[in-house]
Amino acid sequence: MTLINCTTAREQLWASRRGRLAPDLQLALGEHLQSCEDCRKVSSTEQALDDALARLPRYQASDSFKERVSKRLKRDSSSQPRESARRRSPRVRWAAAGLMSVAVFAAILWWQPRDTDNALVNEAVNDHLRVLYAEHPLEIESGGIHRVKPWFSGRLDFAPTIEFAGDDEFPLQGGAVAVFVDRKAAAFVFRRRLHVITAFLFRARGLPWALRGNTTLGHVSASLTQVRGFNVLLWQNGDLGYALVSDVNQGDLLQLGKKILGSNGR
Repeated sequence: MTLINCTTAREQLWASRRGRLAPDLQLALGEHLQSCEDCRKVSSTEQALDDALARLPRYQASDSFKERVSKRLKRDSSSQPRESARRRSPRVRWAAAGLMSVAVFAAILWWQPRDTDNALVNEAVNDHLRVLYAEHPLEIESGGIHRVKPWFSGRLDFAPTIEFAGDDEFPLQGGAVAVFVDRKAAAFVFRRRLHVITAFLFRARGLPWALRGNTTLGHVSASLTQVRGFNVLLWQNGDLGYALVSDVNQGDLLQLGKKILGSNGR
């Protein structure tokens, strides 16, 4: 029988709610939740947050957006060798057509107005809300960056590149393992007076980095956006993506972003 501890259980809650766990791990998680009241509370809180986020309004895509998506899909499809296309059975061709329809539908479903037109921005805000609403948001309390950063070793499939230890303006509170879109992320929690700032670090490859770079952080282009009252600062540096989210003003968020980027020595 597979046995899991509280840390593993909480890391798997997101995948479990989406039906992505292997049967043996799902069974082990269920048994753990039955015996652990603290983890049951965390699971209930995150489920309630999922339900609340699901009730957020979505918007009908404009005709021009639908047309751009359709043209892109047709262009990608036509780039395949014609000979290979002729060899496909009717069943495969129908499946391909179905997948194209699903892709168009998904793009339309997730479209947002101009100020929120990037899935990464919305993901960052939703994940920040999880931190705010969690009963125990920090899995490692801050004892400085050289205590928090090593804690992630073995818990992530990448090394979080951050050296900023916090200071009097932005004290480091601690960290936790999060999920950003479809991958594990390191969440570092800072404070600015009474405001909470979450810095998410995650593997950038495979994410839709169609960001409108409207500001700069040192040598990198960044996107600074306001969504639902939160400011979101996104940038990519090397193989990693960074997302800073808070209700602090944009100047403060940019200041912290520069400190984090500058501490990496790149």
